[in-house]
Amino acid sequence: MNVLVLNCGSSSVKYQLLDMARETVLSKGQVERVGMDDGILSHQTCKGVKKRDVLPIKNHAVAIKVILDTLVDKEVGAVGSLSEINAVGHRVVHGAEEFAGSMLITAEVKSALEKNIPLAPLHNPPNLLGIKAAEDLLPGIPQCGVFDTAFHTTMPPHAFLYPIPYSLYRERRIRRYGFHGTSHKYVSERAAHLLGKEYKDLKIITAHLGNGSSITAVDGGKSVDTSMGYTPLEGLVMGTRSGDIDPALTYHMVVDMGMTIKEVNDLLNKQSGLKGVSGLSHDMREIEQAMLDGDEGGKRAFDMFCYRLRKYVGAYAAAMNGLNALVFTGGIGENSPLVRWSVCSNLSVLGIEVDKEKNESPAKEKTISTPASRVSVMVIPTNEELAIARDTAKIVREMA
Repeated sequence: MNVLVLNCGSSSVKYQLLDMARETVLSKGQVERVGMDDGILSHQTCKGVKKRDVLPIKNHAVAIKVILDTLVDKEVGAVGSLSEINAVGHRVVHGAEEFAGSMLITAEVKSALEKNIPLAPLHNPPNLLGIKAAEDLLPGIPQCGVFDTAFHTTMPPHAFLYPIPYSLYRERRIRRYGFHGTSHKYVSERAAHLLGKEYKDLKIITAHLGNGSSITAVDGGKSVDTSMGYTPLEGLVMGTRSGDIDPALTYHMVVDMGMTIKEVNDLLNKQSGLKGVSGLSHDMREIEQAMLDGDEGGKRAFDMFCYRLRKYVGAYAAAMNGLNALVFTGGIGENSPLVRWSVCSNLSVLGIEVDKEKNESPAKEKTISTPASRVSVMVIPTNEELAIARDTAKIVREMA
């Protein structure tokens, strides 16, 4: 079975075509600058053949048509015809409380996603556009939705509710939803496999660290708490997002500083985090280099990032009353030995000990804790596309 995975953003479409018999990538790429006359297609096959085109990409339907044409191209394609694509898996950001797992896309599912647009106004609309375009271009091919929020639907009320009037949850659905669920599920399951233990018997903390960062407590294979909330703004320090702050600061910014709500929202989402604290960059690689060069802003941002992450690890270990594994993933989690070392060096209270050489080794997937460590500390590259393809293939097989 070949599964096409689509991740439609507001101005881009990322894709992978996977052979699920071997779980291998046949080709992958992305279309950027959707809606522009100078859209960009970047494509690569499993054999390393690359293609880059600049062309008008009027909308998501055109973007997906370009992708499909490329996949069957005689020179750089991966399949002989579109009939060799057996299913499409869509990354969908917000499923709210309606979807506790991946679903076959139906009229009812699309209606529910439209209903959830107020919860994810920047993400669900392009997700829906991608679904409609794929349905039109690949008629009769099963389309499945895999939701970022689904893994977190197992959180208990005491974790997902906010301490505000309960009527706001009941009437307006204001609660913690969490995001990055596909990644947290994938790496926690992979950790259990690598440890050779039953997923249901483990207490795991997964830290997805990148420009957007979140951390999740996984107890017995279920998400029981996560750092992102009603929106992706809550939680850890991120590239440009503030993470946790005193909510009354927004009142101060509007009333005392004369800022508009839009300006406050822009400040917290696009001008804060590593970028705002350092005054330099949102990129952890540049932050680390600046810190090593003696820059005060770089050190300030690095220390704050690691400190906030360490606090969450301690809180989630307490919430689960134990910890078997701590997993780092995402661009920063996978590629920054310095962040991992800084966070774990001050978690000896949990019995965590990290081997410096293992932490700095070039291996992508690895255990970096010492044999004496009571907690297994692991680095596991996330693979959300494979997770989406797996769920899609499972749904389609069950339909047969």
